[in-house]
Amino acid sequence: CYRIGQLYMISKHSHEQSDRGEGVEVVQNEPYEDPNHGNGQLTEKRVYLNSKLPSWARAVVPKIFYVTEKAWNYYPYTITARHIFYVKHIFLLLQCSFLPKFSIHIETKYEDNKGSNDSIFDKEAKDLEREVCFIDIASDEIPERYYKESEDPKYFKSQKTGRGQLKEGWRETHQPIMCSYKLVTVKFEVWGLQTRVEQFVHKVVRDILLIGHRQAFAWVDEWYDMTMDEVREFERATQEATNKKIGIFPPAISISNISMPSSTRSAPSSAPSTPLSTDAPEFLTVPKDRPRKKSAPETLTLPDPAKKTL
Repeated sequence: CYRIGQLYMISKHSHEQSDRGEGVEVVQNEPYEDPNHGNGQLTEKRVYLNSKLPSWARAVVPKIFYVTEKAWNYYPYTITARHIFYVKHIFLLLQCSFLPKFSIHIETKYEDNKGSNDSIFDKEAKDLEREVCFIDIASDEIPERYYKESEDPKYFKSQKTGRGQLKEGWRETHQPIMCSYKLVTVKFEVWGLQTRVEQFVHKVVRDILLIGHRQAFAWVDEWYDMTMDEVREFERATQEATNKKIGIFPPAISISNISMPSSTRSAPSSAPSTPLSTDAPEFLTVPKDRPRKKSAPETLTLPDPAKKTL
């Protein structure tokens, strides 16, 4: 039931948050089989969001860029990796010496409890410093621009399931209940900006998870009776409509199958990264046979110190 609600919410939310030139473009969405985790779904998305960045972030990135997101969903286990890319020719012209090492890695596990398993990621994150953050879809505040009373679990009441309205302490009394555990790792290895960017991204990820799960709960009457085939068809149709809504022609980039960076080391070996080619375009390349302009003689003759001149 949660799996269907999650797929429905992601598709509808992406469509609502997309507009011409910005939003979530679905590049790939197909079945995938992993030798360790079995059958799952592989999705690749490009997220265009320049205008949604804070002013200090817009000052250090090109005007045209996108984040590539790859997700391997072997429910109830999910891996999500994000890498930042700049449109190739814009990057080379504006930021020739600046390539941020930026990645977001998210592992997800689900358990039928109230969030009481403190050691669920001990194996994956034994060497990492961790901060545990609890998210309450009913009580936690969200950015004002995203608030809708119809999507507030404190006021929403499901007609089909009878679930809602969620009052303070609902996690202790409601059944059935499950918890979505997320292990979020952010790396931005640029001196002077690392701490600020990593803290900002953690906050954004938290807000997205909070808003998305509030919507999944409030939209339950829309997806509750769906089968997996029906929600996949809804997903396909919505993604097609979203891509048209954005109206972006993807830039040409070079793709190579290089292992994921250390920040995503817990992802399966079958999960390649998508690095940006650093080769300059032809119009910036100096021909090899072009003679170089000489600004100084090739050899310089120095006077013999043994011969003194008056």
